[in-house]
Amino acid sequence: MSSNKKYWKSVEELDKNSSIVEALRNNEFVEEIPTEEFLGNGDALASSSTSRRDFLKYVGFSTAAVTLAACEGPVHKSIPYVLQPEQIIPGVADYYATTVFDGFDFANLLVKTREGRPIKIDNNTISGAKFSANARIHASILSLYDSMRLKEPKLEGKNSSWSAVDLKIKSSIAEANAKGGQVVLLTNTLASPSTEKLIAEFIAKNPNAKHVVYDAVSSSSALDAFETVYGERALVNYDFSKASLIVSVGADFLGDWQGGGYDSGYAQGRIPKSGKMSRHFQLEANMTLSGAAADKRLPMSTANQKQALVLIYNIVTGSSVAVNLDAQFKAEVTKAAQQLKAAGSKGVLVSGIQDKNAQLLVLAINQVLASEAFTTSETRQIRKGSDAKVAQLIKDMNAGSVHTLLMSGVNPVYTLAESESFVSGLKKVKTSVDFSLKEDETALLSTIAAPVPHYLEAWNDVSITKGTYGLTQPTIRPIFDTKQFQDVLLSVTGISGTFYDYIKANASGIIAGSSWNKVLHDGIFVGSATALSAGSVDYSAAANAVSQSKALSDFELVLYTKTGMGDGQQANNPWLQEFPDPITRVSWDNYVTVSNADAKKLQMSNEIVANGGLNGSYATITTADGIKLENVPVIVQPGQAVGTIGLALGYGRKAALKEEMIVGLNAYSLYKGFNDIQSVKLEKAKGEHEFACVQGQKTLMGRGDIIKETSLEIFNTKDAKFWNEQPMVSLDHNEVAAITVDLWDSFDRSTGHHFNLSIDLNACTGCGACVIACHAENNVPVVGKAEVRRSRDMHWLRIDRYYSSESTFAGDNERKENIAGLSSSLSTFNEMEKAGDNPQVSFQPVMCQHCNHAPCETVCPVAATSHGREGQNHMAYNRCVGTRYCANNCPYKVRRFNWFLYNKNSEFDYHMNDDLGRMVLNPDVNVRSRGVMEKCSMCIQMTQATKLKAKNEGRPVADGEFQTACSNACSSGAMIFGDVNDAESKVAKLAADDRMYHLLEHVGTKPNVIYHVKVRNT
Repeated sequence: MSSNKKYWKSVEELDKNSSIVEALRNNEFVEEIPTEEFLGNGDALASSSTSRRDFLKYVGFSTAAVTLAACEGPVHKSIPYVLQPEQIIPGVADYYATTVFDGFDFANLLVKTREGRPIKIDNNTISGAKFSANARIHASILSLYDSMRLKEPKLEGKNSSWSAVDLKIKSSIAEANAKGGQVVLLTNTLASPSTEKLIAEFIAKNPNAKHVVYDAVSSSSALDAFETVYGERALVNYDFSKASLIVSVGADFLGDWQGGGYDSGYAQGRIPKSGKMSRHFQLEANMTLSGAAADKRLPMSTANQKQALVLIYNIVTGSSVAVNLDAQFKAEVTKAAQQLKAAGSKGVLVSGIQDKNAQLLVLAINQVLASEAFTTSETRQIRKGSDAKVAQLIKDMNAGSVHTLLMSGVNPVYTLAESESFVSGLKKVKTSVDFSLKEDETALLSTIAAPVPHYLEAWNDVSITKGTYGLTQPTIRPIFDTKQFQDVLLSVTGISGTFYDYIKANASGIIAGSSWNKVLHDGIFVGSATALSAGSVDYSAAANAVSQSKALSDFELVLYTKTGMGDGQQANNPWLQEFPDPITRVSWDNYVTVSNADAKKLQMSNEIVANGGLNGSYATITTADGIKLENVPVIVQPGQAVGTIGLALGYGRKAALKEEMIVGLNAYSLYKGFNDIQSVKLEKAKGEHEFACVQGQKTLMGRGDIIKETSLEIFNTKDAKFWNEQPMVSLDHNEVAAITVDLWDSFDRSTGHHFNLSIDLNACTGCGACVIACHAENNVPVVGKAEVRRSRDMHWLRIDRYYSSESTFAGDNERKENIAGLSSSLSTFNEMEKAGDNPQVSFQPVMCQHCNHAPCETVCPVAATSHGREGQNHMAYNRCVGTRYCANNCPYKVRRFNWFLYNKNSEFDYHMNDDLGRMVLNPDVNVRSRGVMEKCSMCIQMTQATKLKAKNEGRPVADGEFQTACSNACSSGAMIFGDVNDAESKVAKLAADDRMYHLLEHVGTKPNVIYHVKVRNT
């Protein structure tokens, strides 16, 4: 059956003797409410004369909130346009199509603007727009309004002008040409045809100039391998929708591997259709999003992954290269390889191993399979960096041969492991110019710090994949005195006009058959690309080289990028800092992940304390070269391969950041040779770290039947009543289905709209794009690390992560009852805890369920929360007096209480505390005040706008038009929103599907959010 597995949210729950877990299950509020502080004055209370409503204002919540809850909200006077711009209709949003690439992330977007302010990122769904926004791109709208941005050019650390900067750069280049010194352009991967053409023209005019491409997180090994075989420096753009069998060796393709963006194609094959779905094997060290989604996951070190890759190569190609792989892994890898070979063109193999020979084997295996998911035509252009050229540049700088260095989109002082060598070389460069959004670590040490516009203020063109062309257009006038790197390059090259003119002229030769205005309107142009032919390569030599890999003598450190922070470009973005990591559920930190077995050996631990917060040990990481990273917080991570540890890049920045955002440690210092695998020693350090972890908070009170899942075999062979068991209750001493029993009479909801949100657990990858989109759409405040730790985060939408053991509840009970004696007890419980070594993982987005029989509505004494005829549960903020009865009565724990005023409050110095940051706020959604309860509104402002638009156009609303922020942001198709009263709508059909169930259905709340049983192809 679907609900017979044992689920657990944290390792702490596996400790049968933990009093903390039981206490947190049974206590709604983890901290005692200090009622004595405001009810202790008996004389004042006795002499008071208050109405019932006023009394509730005082007793409804703690002292910290009570005084302002009884006050009226601030009054803001609005001033109308004197001369209204023709293009702007107050209250009506405008959308601009654009394509973005920042050197790490990329997407085809629609930018929502209100009264000239960009306020939200949406996905461009036009034909040809294949890449959706991830959490970081959704959050990048807030980075536009970052008050720490570089506001004007600086020369030698002092404020200057662009004319002085242009003059300085031109004279420096002229001097370099006269003296024979090198002029180097150091940029991130540009993926811009116009910029690359402009750089080529600059180099043609200055023969002593060269262009070095530097990716902070390198894909150089894969690029080198592809270039060796196909003669082009690019990456394969895999189409996982065409694969029935996927084998991944160390590639987190649902994360940031080779740029990410694969989740949409992957999810298409993961939803069971006609009894079929794709099968996924994952071999990895860290627990990743891809490993969490896999049907079969093998935790193993990179050394073992290399041996496994050779074994797969042998089986698929019929080779016989020697393999040294542990027997425990060999059998499982052999099964995966045999199934891969049998799948033929419907199979695909990917790998994230940073080794050119390993990447050559990946190309060889997919060639033999003739994999349909592997294509060499629409190759990815978003990674072009060369590790060798960057290393050579550092040598040239230290040798004094680089006269002028122009940098754009890079921060090597922060991201280079050998930053000391770069800094020493930078001091020998006569003129260094850093074109940057912020006065970051590199800008501080450069001769000139040149502020560039945010991508929402700039013109550009982008070719994400070969054969496609997208335009980036400004959606707001530049906020500061900024100038594009390309405009400066045009000036120093002697080309007249602006970069806009240059792009437009260059585009004419690319968009044949279309027009500039159409491409600008659509944001994307799709041309054609020819498949590349493979050259002759000695794959056997590559396999022999890979087979020589040996296990490291010390711990294997695996460096990775977190879903929220990425490469660290947006470290000053509070939305991303507060975003809980999908796997660990920790925000505001990076940390070293350690397996349970290794943690016990080193006496490291995590502990959930009385207030629900998570504490952990500290560790010291020492590389083979003696480089130390001290006081690194430790997370004991189920599924971490024994002998390996993980650490996220992107943290530890200090320059141009608000004090609250200076968190974590700089793992780039360990990224020697651009190798994400390092041999390190791990030692326990003194002290205890306090994490902001939400995993032990807002639990569903220990109730079972939350996640329903089954295997594909059972799904195909058993009746739905077996794998989607309906909860039963007793009615008149007869067992009946819970959904047939009501305490209240139901309203007739068959007329008009009735909204449902469908969530498919098979398609959800836990990426978190929906969480950030909800933040942006609904003005959700950021509360900071200390408040998150106190269980006071304000996310309207959370993605619960569950681990599941292989045992059943019934099986667990039977084993416990058969325990005989102390020794049997110890061994039995120890075995039961081993599920933590390699658990299965499930993600479940949870927001207000908008129950038709909502328990929150019945207990609100002032009718602040009520039900609408269209299925939404409404909140009237002006009526709420903060009793929090609704939160206590909600079985889903989705209501959020404003303990403080987060807007214009220096104690919460995030975007809502400054005028620039507040420009991102959505005027259609009220900013809530202190003492008010809030929660998901099912984006009622969006549904109302959709209805009004259809009404003005004299037509019915089409299926797919109704959206919420989360459904709009979901790139995997896991979230579908719509009107169930429209029998032909997609959501209506999903509501009638056999896999559909409601969360905690037996409670009788009758939610309007529906889930679909997770099916595993095991």
